[in-house]
Amino acid sequence: MPPSPNFTKQPWTETYSEIIDVRSPAEFAEDCIPGSINLPVLSNLERAEVGTIYKQSPFTARKKGAALVASNLSQHLIDHFESKDKNYRPLVYCWRGGQRSNSMALVLSQVGWQVTVLEGGYKTYRAYVRQQLEQLPTQFTYKILCGLTGTGKTHILQQLSQRTSQQVLDLEALANHRGSLLGEEWTNKALSQPTQKQFESLLLQQLQSFNPSLPVWVESESNKIGQVHLPPSLWQKMKQASCTEIQLPLKARVQFLLATYPHLVDNPEILKAKLQLLKPRYGKDKINQWEQLIDGGLWQEFVQDLLQCHYDPSYTQSIERDFAKVERTLNIEELSDRTTENLLYSLTQLST
Repeated sequence: MPPSPNFTKQPWTETYSEIIDVRSPAEFAEDCIPGSINLPVLSNLERAEVGTIYKQSPFTARKKGAALVASNLSQHLIDHFESKDKNYRPLVYCWRGGQRSNSMALVLSQVGWQVTVLEGGYKTYRAYVRQQLEQLPTQFTYKILCGLTGTGKTHILQQLSQRTSQQVLDLEALANHRGSLLGEEWTNKALSQPTQKQFESLLLQQLQSFNPSLPVWVESESNKIGQVHLPPSLWQKMKQASCTEIQLPLKARVQFLLATYPHLVDNPEILKAKLQLLKPRYGKDKINQWEQLIDGGLWQEFVQDLLQCHYDPSYTQSIERDFAKVERTLNIEELSDRTTENLLYSLTQLST
């Protein structure tokens, strides 16, 4: 006799062959359980259509929905499940753990697979994320790396993570943003940031991989990175942490930034559009001056003036306000392989 589906409210305590999100692609895109795949039983348009019909006649909507779900499940059985062996054990979830997840679970269990349904669906998972992010960040000791814009803080922490055994929380990587006016991540075009919910899912996943008995290095970010916000519990712990400041000469910072942000040099019109956001603060004349430097290809002069007029005063103010516990300063003349190696050694010594 085929096994009946299991039900759980704590899927993170078990291991499954696959985690299947049966919600629509739009719901999945907003956030999902990390590692899950999207096999929607209703497409975006189908879900909207059924919802519209439901307002007029719930019974008619259920008939329409059942037909659509049956058709989509049939296609998933052909496209995705055909290769699964008899030991396949998936976890299935939808928005509230209702009809959509139970429809797939019933079909898969009739095949003979042991299926588990997440009770309460994504809403159960989301409540778990919120609860964990209230508590988990407080269990770690943080070490803050600070320094003016262009001192290579992100680069140094990435090297620290890759080349040593130190724990590094790269918030800019999780947020897909470098944390400033010009901080959008690019490949061939600007990359979108995760939603707030996605960011929190990724953050929780990263924190759960850390050992609470060891320190966690993190950059001196604002509590807002692009359009996403840090959980208050993490932000408060960061502000209480000891800081190590990197100091680098202005000329070296300019060179580093030009190498780090080539997309802005290659797309001057986008850069000038972003600078317009600073007009209320610095006035039309200053914006025109920066645009003239850009149009003239005077990139070093532009970056240096932008640092001195905007970034350095703003960063100094935020450090004095939020990260006052600067306990040590490391001076380097350039960001080379040699100086980075020496920095990594110094930072690892500070962690012992």
